[in-house]
Amino acid sequence: MEFIYVLTDFVLHIDKHLVMIVSNYKTWTYLILFLIIFAETGLVVTPFLPGDSLLFATGAIVSLPESELNIFMMGGLLIAAAVLGDLVNYHAGKYAGPKAFSGKYRLLKKEYLERTQRFYFKYGGKTIIYARFVPIIRTFAPFVAGIGTMRYGKFASYNVIGAVAWVSSFLLIGYFFGGLPVIKENFTLVIFAIIFVSILPPVMEGVRSKRKMINLR
Repeated sequence: MEFIYVLTDFVLHIDKHLVMIVSNYKTWTYLILFLIIFAETGLVVTPFLPGDSLLFATGAIVSLPESELNIFMMGGLLIAAAVLGDLVNYHAGKYAGPKAFSGKYRLLKKEYLERTQRFYFKYGGKTIIYARFVPIIRTFAPFVAGIGTMRYGKFASYNVIGAVAWVSSFLLIGYFFGGLPVIKENFTLVIFAIIFVSILPPVMEGVRSKRKMINLR
């Protein structure tokens, strides 16, 4: 419970935590954020890490006049983290396969795998790009691709395109709009809105699937 509280507090007050990280660790912030994005996209056991909200808040903080961080260096490093994360995840899926979702590991829920497979059925190979903007599915999409859904060459191209689109969009939106007074005064609400919009697609997909199952009965 304490871990959930700490994680929730970090996500909802991510701007304050990032300011503290930048203040304490200076340029080491690049490495810290690189590792968070890498873990969120590359390790199937950490789908709960913040992605969209972290990128937005990072862009907002980099835009501050007193910030020593560079938006281009930050963007390049985080894109690299996202690409490498999916690459590791793809090979993990190729190696471990469906056995990882046997129920032995609590964090690897079979419903996540099934939800991602439905995404593949609906969007095909472009799932790797679309999934970047959907929490949880973002983490499991490359893993499912590695199981055998997609050949590596095709995956690699979609991986790079998706990483550039995802990181650039949220980072730049935060950079150009995060400093506006109305955003700064309601930053927690903005983070809530980002989380809500991010989880809306899988929730709607889940509702549709349940309705289909009810209609088939």
